[in-house]
Amino acid sequence: MPDTVARRRQPAHERSPVLTDASPGPFSIGALRAAALEGREPPPLQAIARLASYRWLVVGTVCIGSVMGQVDASMTQVLLPRLEVEFAARLSSVSWVAVAYLLAMASFTPTFGRLADMVGRKLLYTGGFLLFIIGSGLCGFATDLPMLIFFRILQSIGAALLTANSIAIIVMATGPKEHGRGLGLQSAAQAIGLGVGPAVGGLILDTLDWHWAFWINVPIGLVGVILGWLVLPRTKALPDTGRFDWRGAILIAPALTAVVAVLNEGHVWGLTSPALIGCLLFGIVFLVLFVRAERRAAAPLLDLHLLGKRAFLLGNAANFLSYAMLFGVFFLIPFVLVRIYHDSALAAGLRLSILPVTLGLMAPVGGTLYDRFGARAPTCGGMLICVASLAMIYVFLDGSADNLPLVTLALAIFGAGQGLFISPNSSAIMAAAPPEQTGQAGSVLNVVRLIGMSAGIAGASTLFALGLGGAGGSTLDVPTSSLVAASRDVILLLGGLAALAGSMSLIRPGQRKTHRTDPGSHMTA
Repeated sequence: MPDTVARRRQPAHERSPVLTDASPGPFSIGALRAAALEGREPPPLQAIARLASYRWLVVGTVCIGSVMGQVDASMTQVLLPRLEVEFAARLSSVSWVAVAYLLAMASFTPTFGRLADMVGRKLLYTGGFLLFIIGSGLCGFATDLPMLIFFRILQSIGAALLTANSIAIIVMATGPKEHGRGLGLQSAAQAIGLGVGPAVGGLILDTLDWHWAFWINVPIGLVGVILGWLVLPRTKALPDTGRFDWRGAILIAPALTAVVAVLNEGHVWGLTSPALIGCLLFGIVFLVLFVRAERRAAAPLLDLHLLGKRAFLLGNAANFLSYAMLFGVFFLIPFVLVRIYHDSALAAGLRLSILPVTLGLMAPVGGTLYDRFGARAPTCGGMLICVASLAMIYVFLDGSADNLPLVTLALAIFGAGQGLFISPNSSAIMAAAPPEQTGQAGSVLNVVRLIGMSAGIAGASTLFALGLGGAGGSTLDVPTSSLVAASRDVILLLGGLAALAGSMSLIRPGQRKTHRTDPGSHMTA
């Protein structure tokens, strides 16, 4: 009642559009919530639900989505050099195949996470599987680059539904003493998917063609849909959230897209072009409107007040830089291996797989170091290792086949540095938030992570294209010396990001270590 009175006293133009549990209409949030609570979500198959290992079957079903999403995310990086040839497109255009996917994930994940809290999780998660495989199948049938990018966005909306619901389903299925084990299994599945994705992508490109890189998701996703329907439990209880921040949900996508478009296409448009100036102004206006809406909303998608905490702000800034650097490397290295060293797609994929493998192996070590020493030592050490590995790549990336093993070794060292950094940094971010805002802190962490990935690919693409001739930036029919020089420019940029992330980690406030279930993934999309 007091909240209602307060809203009536607000001027009409300041009221956030919301839907509450009492909102009328068959398609309102209230109606969907009531449907979930009345048991309209299908129950699991009783023969499965009665098994003693039922909870681990639920975790396994969620892990299918985790593996599929990571395989797709890492496999796409190996695919980009082939798409440049297939569509005779410039680098900035090809990079949108990866950037658009990540941007849509960043825009929709907090929205779907909020909806899941309000209307239930099973149907949304199973629907995410279905939408992902529809988008994947359509990607394989795309006849031009704009069509492929559009279908990638459709695919990423399904991925956002999976991401937004996976943690909550695992926590719902396992007891308090088994949350860590369940989430650990999911992290292991993500690491496996991230590691095998480049190799699988390279094998497909060498034996079939690029369309199959997307069609391979369809049978895996169908298994996920069937298991999701038969295995996942009903949503037993929903928090009394009461309202949905439609204004924030509407503003976040155009704000992020405009900013990344300036970063990705600015060198093509020109600094004084109406397109760049208009897009920049558009992005600034929508960002301001989004921040204003989130600060005023009673139940925001992203609680930006958390950024007022110095430890939380510095941790997320370092989080942004680390993932920008990681995906800048993921973007650049396939072009280096295929164009400079003339690797086959499979050989390039196998070399690139070394990075996520060492990242996954070192991530538990980073977590252990955090438990013992806090966040500063492992995060600063991880970034120092990244700087050293990037310096090694800069020195030995010269086009000589004799130095290719050293470049590969540097990729492995870079992955180890990232592994030491990511887990402690994410844990420190979560520890900086009050316990009652753990969910919001996880949402901010994941959105910043996805924006960092998008910015990293866009920035690397832009600098690489500028080094190859600007607006016509293409890696085709370019002398090896030019490719090497442009690649080294990108490596210098990424090394600067690593040094900056390390500096932010060094000045982060000291924190008392806490053990808390992390609602967000520490891995990639």
